[in-house]
Amino acid sequence: MKDSAAYSVNTMSRIAQWKIENISSNYAYMKSDPFKLGNWNWHISVEKNRMLFIKLHPEISNVTRDHPPVASFVIRVICYADNRTVLVHPEVTDKQLKKNDDFIWTIDSSFTGKFIVEVEFTDLKTTSPNGGELCSIWGEGFNKKQSDTKALAGLAQMLSENIHTDITINTSDGKLGAHRAVLAARSPVFRSMFSHNLKETELSSVDISDMSTETCQAFLNYIYGSIEDEEFLGNRLALLQAADKYDVAELKESCHDSLVQDINTENVLDRIQIANLYQLPILKSTCMRYLVKFGKIFDIRDEFNDFLKCRDRELVAEIFHEVLNSWKGF
Repeated sequence: MKDSAAYSVNTMSRIAQWKIENISSNYAYMKSDPFKLGNWNWHISVEKNRMLFIKLHPEISNVTRDHPPVASFVIRVICYADNRTVLVHPEVTDKQLKKNDDFIWTIDSSFTGKFIVEVEFTDLKTTSPNGGELCSIWGEGFNKKQSDTKALAGLAQMLSENIHTDITINTSDGKLGAHRAVLAARSPVFRSMFSHNLKETELSSVDISDMSTETCQAFLNYIYGSIEDEEFLGNRLALLQAADKYDVAELKESCHDSLVQDINTENVLDRIQIANLYQLPILKSTCMRYLVKFGKIFDIRDEFNDFLKCRDRELVAEIFHEVLNSWKGF
């Protein structure tokens, strides 16, 4: 009888891990259960003969046939038989995966026992519903989900052409024009500010000295519905701070969702601090899983040691609690 747990794949944002408890020293073939990442269900298969063959492919379906994924990814094999050996395939970039033999990694290795096959997608692209160029599924119009396109275009024009602006924003290095009504409609903090007899009401200006003109422009572009994906991604952390300060809940949620999507060994320690500071539970738990369940603490030992010396003690204690209670050696 098939042990279903042995074929299940753990997933988190853009990462999939298949933990294989044992593989024969002779011939063996295993195929994982389907797992969902992006718009597709995927399979990993492992075949061992004289060498080890690892395949990654989407499940055959109408979605795969009509809009096959074009994937960029890094694939690793982590072997626990002799300490902890990590084999890494060079990053695959923009490869269409449609059939089960479109990607095969041949490894000249004789290891046996427990190991992990890990796939980390750096991007997934597909054709748009209207055809044309490939587009990333992780960069599609997050900022236009809540509003009508024509209304957004009108608001964007009001901002870009300074149509009847009635408030000046003084940033750390410049000035920008805006509209009280729009700011008040999107932010309870601005609404309160403009409703009381404050300096901003008397002088028709507001000081935001902790924000650069570039960042403030991105913040306004979000409020007016005209921010582009590249601008959003380049200013996520500053936008998160602004969203928290001015209580723009949907912007904070967008930043939260986006920061969860591209956690890696270079940013996970910063991300977990951000999650702790701004009370972002999903980001925090995802970083915890990445460090502990996915074993990435091993890959950033020096950075993690430095982190332990100078960061919030309660956060450090929480991480250790997670290690002790959730990580069980494999």
